[in-house]
Amino acid sequence: MKTLLHISSSARKTNNSISAYNSISKSVAATFIEKWRPLNNEVNIIHRDLSVNPPDFISQDWIAAAFTPDATKNHEQKALLSLSDTLIREVEQADIIVISSPMYNYGMPAVLKAWFDQVIRIHKTFSFDLARGDFPLEPIMSGKILVLITSSGEFDFGLGGIREKMNHLGPHIQTLSHYLGADTFHEINAEYQEFNDKRHKNSVTHAHKEAEDLALKLVHS
Repeated sequence: MKTLLHISSSARKTNNSISAYNSISKSVAATFIEKWRPLNNEVNIIHRDLSVNPPDFISQDWIAAAFTPDATKNHEQKALLSLSDTLIREVEQADIIVISSPMYNYGMPAVLKAWFDQVIRIHKTFSFDLARGDFPLEPIMSGKILVLITSSGEFDFGLGGIREKMNHLGPHIQTLSHYLGADTFHEINAEYQEFNDKRHKNSVTHAHKEAEDLALKLVHS
């Protein structure tokens, strides 16, 4: 059985009475999942909508609990980390992780950053050893595929693009993806939303087509 974990982070829904208000990133992710699901014999889909259930921000006490050995954690520390434990278990189960995210202020939404802070945790998703020299962190999990689906108001944030240096969404998530156990990273972008012109419509159409093509590719790879 293959497990797909979908993390959605847009504040927008997909069933608004005015379709222009619907989340593009969630919609493209749905296209990917709807294409991928029937192509696999047995599937388990885990969907966590961070806009509906936003993760807690970490605190000083949370950090202290995370660095306390399991054998000596007290009841309060275990309770503080219970959400983190749940989110990490979901990642551990996943063969494919789909993250759908709009670009907010050139980066990821706060709820998605909170999710990463809860999940990327010492002794759970990465190990730390100063014997490794200047790169002491090492991912614990491996073998997963991460598909990032983004939407943005502006355009040309890719490598060599006019807004490449303004892109703090895709590159950030690609860096963090290793600590989710992702060895393979794919990114699909829908752009030009603020312009609401033909370029935007073409970009969204292309993103949906890319999502379908990637779903097929992953099944046959």
